[in-house]
Amino acid sequence: MRSNKVYESAEAAVADIGSGATLLVGGFGLCGIPMALIQALRDRGVSDLVCVSNNCGVDDWGLGILLQTRQIRKMISSYVGENKTFERQFLSGELEVELVPQGTLAERIRAGGAGIPAFYTATGVGTSVAEGKEVRAFDGREYVLERAITGDFALIKGWKADKLGNVIYHETERNFNPVMATAAKVTIVEVEELVEPGDLDPNFIHTPSIYVHRIVVHPNPIKRIERRTVRPRPQT
Repeated sequence: MRSNKVYESAEAAVADIGSGATLLVGGFGLCGIPMALIQALRDRGVSDLVCVSNNCGVDDWGLGILLQTRQIRKMISSYVGENKTFERQFLSGELEVELVPQGTLAERIRAGGAGIPAFYTATGVGTSVAEGKEVRAFDGREYVLERAITGDFALIKGWKADKLGNVIYHETERNFNPVMATAAKVTIVEVEELVEPGDLDPNFIHTPSIYVHRIVVHPNPIKRIERRTVRPRPQT
């Protein structure tokens, strides 16, 4: 077993991800996405991937670049906008999609990381979300049974990590990344800065090292805006 968690490149860190793998990919829109790991996975050319992520990026960024190369077979997501490639492949039957309410998606992943196989939620009762699922009543209200989500690999974007694998996220990078880091067999974290053990304040560590298996340093990543909006200039 490798004792050093730090890998020399994103390509080396994803080298054993094979076709058919289930991936938990952090991010919300284009915020907090592990872009270097996604690009390395694209270059590997693996296919038939099942990706669990809030959304699929845009056509030319984020998970959208894996759609362009048709490497994703199924997406488990809570939002499907902003990506014409996604829409085209879904409508043509090329891409399988499981649409999950956003809070339910987060809780299914959290439950997977906590070892909880399933839970009941009121979200989705009486809608297509509940089709084919068990529904039970508790205290006069109906709840649908949702199964936990786990993955073969989690691809995570952090801000800082030490060489042991303790991770801190920067502001809204702390979206789906922390829960996904707990719910995969192998968690790979891409960070902007790597420090020595003891340099991080333990009070501010978001993901403890026990969940992290591999670390890749990607300084100064490009951080794109998914949809730029500007305030109209006041009339004078």
